[in-house]
Amino acid sequence: MPPTTLQHRRTHNLLLINKLLSQRDATSPFTLVLDSLEQSARPLISECMRRAKLANVHAIFVSFETLRKPRDADVFISAWNLTLLAWQKEVADALKGRQSPTIYHLDIPLPIPPSNQNAYSPPPLTLLKYLATTIYTTHSLHHVLARKAARERSVVEPSFGLEEGKEGVLLGLGANGREGVVLEMEHRRKSGRGVREWYFLSPPPPTRRIQAGGVVAGGGKVGDGRGEVVLLEDHRLYRSPEREGVSGGEGGEEGTFELGLTEKQRRDREGVVLPYFDAQKGGGEGGRILYDMGSEDDFDEEEDEI
Repeated sequence: MPPTTLQHRRTHNLLLINKLLSQRDATSPFTLVLDSLEQSARPLISECMRRAKLANVHAIFVSFETLRKPRDADVFISAWNLTLLAWQKEVADALKGRQSPTIYHLDIPLPIPPSNQNAYSPPPLTLLKYLATTIYTTHSLHHVLARKAARERSVVEPSFGLEEGKEGVLLGLGANGREGVVLEMEHRRKSGRGVREWYFLSPPPPTRRIQAGGVVAGGGKVGDGRGEVVLLEDHRLYRSPEREGVSGGEGGEEGTFELGLTEKQRRDREGVVLPYFDAQKGGGEGGRILYDMGSEDDFDEEEDEI
């Protein structure tokens, strides 16, 4: 990919993820988040609510497992202790916009469908993926790095948690790390064209609080409380050493392979004598072939004269 096109893709996808997380201009009316035991969607939902609060967006939190109201939620609905019609009515009464992030837990088994259900009806997850305009799949950074290292060594990628198939194992090592969450995003535009990208969302740094009298309390950086989103390929642990060497050079990232030569290779190249090189010296003498006979050549002068 040319450097200009690559830079345009990177800039465009970073602007897109920030626009989606801030829920501006109704970019994604229905956002679906797929999480698992290995990586919870809690960091992503917290980031969405923080940005919604900064943008003065009304946030409604419908809880099926959370007991306490999140700090940045404007309305908290405990759907786990209400009937289906009751919590639907509360959501309809509190709803002011049409933007709706929804979490689907991949590791929770579905109940057995009733016998009178249509056999050709799609599963709930398939229907949600069809209706969603943006789909996030959360991954653990530790697991992503382990799978990448296995691919580079051309070995089988490791499995974690329930995928290991071991009795009694629910969570793998490195699950739900505090360093951040890896997001696999699929966004569908109105034109039908899809955008796929991998990101890394880091938690927000601790902010400083200015007390009365101008005294700064607490450590960290002065910020608005938002987490930092970067492309996964730009993460310092995910980036390959070869790419770091190319990007750290003077020429930058200009291609998929390096054409530069070392000083020794350059001297060796200059010392190579090409065949018929002497015939190229001096123009206007016509074409000729220069050949030096060796002792192994069987040459007869009389036969050559004939």
